[in-house]
Amino acid sequence: MGEMKGVKVLGISGSPRKSHTTQELVKTILDATDLETEFISLHDMTINGCICCLGCIKDNVCKVRDDYIPLMHKVLEADAIVIGAPNYFGRLNALTHSFLERFYCFRHDKDGHGGMKLSGKVGAIASVGGGGEWEMPGREIKMYEIAGDDIKGFFDYNEIECVGLVAAQGAVACFSCGYGEVCRVSGVKKFFGKDVKITPEIIPCLEKQPDVMNKAKLLGRSLRERLEKNFEEYN
Repeated sequence: MGEMKGVKVLGISGSPRKSHTTQELVKTILDATDLETEFISLHDMTINGCICCLGCIKDNVCKVRDDYIPLMHKVLEADAIVIGAPNYFGRLNALTHSFLERFYCFRHDKDGHGGMKLSGKVGAIASVGGGGEWEMPGREIKMYEIAGDDIKGFFDYNEIECVGLVAAQGAVACFSCGYGEVCRVSGVKKFFGKDVKITPEIIPCLEKQPDVMNKAKLLGRSLRERLEKNFEEYN
């Protein structure tokens, strides 16, 4: 098989925080593809939600002027997209949700006959949650899987084939807010007991989750294999 020249994978970290679990997980998946990749963090961007103005109907160009506009072109040009995000309050965080809402501009083809401009692309998901294996009331799903489950819904809507999902334990804000050892509703206390003392040794990070890192690398390789199949079919 020939080299997959021009095949590109776009990685998006939807966390408002820079250089933390979500970003590292997305980068691990990208690196494992061994393809041309581009990584973008949304942490310092202003991305508003879709306002349903329908201005994109005829030309597939979003009319809301903010930092999403250059990303819109990158998403359309990529062969695959890796999206990572944390769960906030038991839901996909707002920044990532706004970014994915704006995919509405890809809903109609240029001739107005319907269809999805992203149909046929492949994707992978990195899901992070500070609540770990706790289950979200009413959803019967682990906290670190919630963001990924919501992203998968956007993938399905846009006809993006999801190759897989990797979930990781993040660090709840209680570890760094200053009240984690005394607050009545501290997530740290729920993990380690009421008399817990916060030390670097107990703060979750990817280095302490080698199984997750291995899954992320395997997911990157699976993404490459799926792209190789597409490449063979169309070349």
